Amino acid sequence: MSSTLPFWILKNSARNSIATLQGGRRLYSRCASNRNESRLRLFSQVLGTRKSIGPCSGSALQKAYRHTSTEEDDFHLQLSPEQVNEVLRAGESAHKILDLVSGVPNSVLRFESNQLAANSPVEDRRGIASCLQTNGLMFGIFDGHGGHACAQAVSERLFYYMAVSLMSQQTLEQMEGAMESMKPLLPILHWLKHPGDSIYKDVTSVHLDHLRVYWQELLDLHMEMALNIKEALMYSFQRLDSDISLEVQAPLEDEMTRNLSLQVAFSGATACVAHVDGVHLHVANAGDCRAVLGVQEDNGMWSCLPLTCDHNAWNPAELSRLKGEHPESEDRTVIMDNRLLGVLMPCRAFGDVQLKWSKELQRSVLERGFDTEALNIYQFTPPHYYTPPYLTAEPEVTYHRLRPQDKFLVLASDGLWDVLGNEEVVRLVVEHLAEAGRHKPDLAQRPANLGLMQSLLLERKAQGLRAADQNAATRLIRHAIGSNEYGEMEPERLTAMLTLPEDLARMYRDDITVTVVYFNSDSIDAYYKGG
Repeated sequence: MSSTLPFWILKNSARNSIATLQGGRRLYSRCASNRNESRLRLFSQVLGTRKSIGPCSGSALQKAYRHTSTEEDDFHLQLSPEQVNEVLRAGESAHKILDLVSGVPNSVLRFESNQLAANSPVEDRRGIASCLQTNGLMFGIFDGHGGHACAQAVSERLFYYMAVSLMSQQTLEQMEGAMESMKPLLPILHWLKHPGDSIYKDVTSVHLDHLRVYWQELLDLHMEMALNIKEALMYSFQRLDSDISLEVQAPLEDEMTRNLSLQVAFSGATACVAHVDGVHLHVANAGDCRAVLGVQEDNGMWSCLPLTCDHNAWNPAELSRLKGEHPESEDRTVIMDNRLLGVLMPCRAFGDVQLKWSKELQRSVLERGFDTEALNIYQFTPPHYYTPPYLTAEPEVTYHRLRPQDKFLVLASDGLWDVLGNEEVVRLVVEHLAEAGRHKPDLAQRPANLGLMQSLLLERKAQGLRAADQNAATRLIRHAIGSNEYGEMEPERLTAMLTLPEDLARMYRDDITVTVVYFNSDSIDAYYKGG
């Protein structure tokens, strides 16, 4: 059963579905036109196949490195190895965590992150911040669909909802007192953003008003009971999603804010967020992003520990949940073609009010004079749309008590997991650490099921083809798009993937966003020893 509080849930939330052409990877996807068939054959000769990714529209590599000619004989692979590295490393971000918690170094040592676009504009977002009124670091991956608006909004707002949910009653009272007396608010977050990340500055006052309503309700709730971390994360996801839904229904005079609220609500985003406080790691996931731990045992062997489950049609528990929430007569229609209502791949997401609102509510909102065509809002109700809501933003929360053998955490959007498995990702990060000299594991003791021996040979072969990446996230992205079906790095394939014309790129790959969080084993050990 889903856990809810009365003030979170928009009970009869309404729902419409988005125009989708069959064969797309996700919602709102568009297939390539017939005029691209010759170019598809050309690229197929170079790219071959690795894993099947359905054709979708868009891409977002930097224009300077992209080719958009429609003539096959005009196309040529135009990136040098240096340019390949420049494109791959453009979104890199890294940060060392130097602060102390109760006199002990933080359990997080550092993080490395990167992003490579396929959609234009990129629909993935990422967020990293420290909580200033409570202990803890937050890392988030947000995978948008049907546009970037929802992922952008969630990446900017969710951490505030989480931080407020974790505050004590005393801190919440200080926050409210500052608002009432018009004094400066206590700082809530310290953002560790990539320089390219953007903020919707023009609508932050509206969002602050709604965040204040939330902490006022939390104050009332604290009178009865305090939230534990799991509840705080669950309620943060659900409350933000409810606010996104309510904001577009409210009468807003400012046209820009009104249009943005519509775009946020009618696009969607999955989210995977990790909260680290000392040895306490909580991961909240809604959708098909993923979090995986890299673990090194005392004997030097490496393994992976998944901390999330994908919320899609291949998850039996998720399928059972969906069928249990709707009449038996919908058992055959709630999931069709491995999609929710035949439309959406993930079964949990923010936004996407077309799959949450009633048909009547959708009509009433869209009839308020919005220019839906200019705003790129698709109006489409799928067949068998009888008992909304079909979609939820309620996360699945996993708790893990960190141990000294837990070395790193990889959070990534499904663009990575579509082509690399959990063990493969852990192996690549381990090799990155070994090459960088940060760890020197006994490779002979590492388990054979990671394909170690073959990967070492392939890696040695590839060493002459590229300068070593200093960022583990870049290494993962490089292998995700540049490896063939045998796991071998192919420079021609990598170059071709980075020079795909914008109308073809999304047919071969998805946006990929990766954050690798490294843990401080000595600090974690000190927690257990009472340091």
